[in-house]
Amino acid sequence: MGKDGKISGAGGKAASPAPKAKKPGGPKGKPKGETKRAALQFLEYYYPIHYKAGIALEDALRGGTLSRHQVAILWLIHSEGRDGRAMNRKAIERSLSAWFEISGAAITKALRAMAQPPLALVRLEEDPRSGREKIVTLTAEGETHLEKMIGSGEAYVQRIIDNMSEEEIVQGLHFFRRISEIVDTLR
Repeated sequence: MGKDGKISGAGGKAASPAPKAKKPGGPKGKPKGETKRAALQFLEYYYPIHYKAGIALEDALRGGTLSRHQVAILWLIHSEGRDGRAMNRKAIERSLSAWFEISGAAITKALRAMAQPPLALVRLEEDPRSGREKIVTLTAEGETHLEKMIGSGEAYVQRIIDNMSEEEIVQGLHFFRRISEIVDTLR
């Protein structure tokens, strides 16, 4: 996903939007036919996809070097940070706390490990607007690592979509985009 929130395809170009899906159901939105038990069917696919594909993707991103939390920190800086390079530590904590059961102390520990050799992926600097706040900025090594990390993730996903038709890929991108939009409204 690009910094503008659009899903990027090959070459960094935004994928074209899929057509709007019709809302399921008959009168007053009541499910009919196959969509009657759709929530249960989605649920039954969710965990296998999350644990089979999602964890394998995280492992590809980790590259045997980083923790899941550290990968999430790098991804946050890339996707939501200023110029994809820097982010307020408190903003990182808010996002990670929404995704994981993680304490502020654990985030501090992850960031310190990322700031010190042998990783040296980020710099922790005092925020000029607040002496108590820190800005987390990618180092040159961090930028290089992030590029390699994204390349590893892209290669893993490519192995999946190599087995899909063009139509399935477009539908899949639309599905993930819509799920993301909807989940954002439920918070």
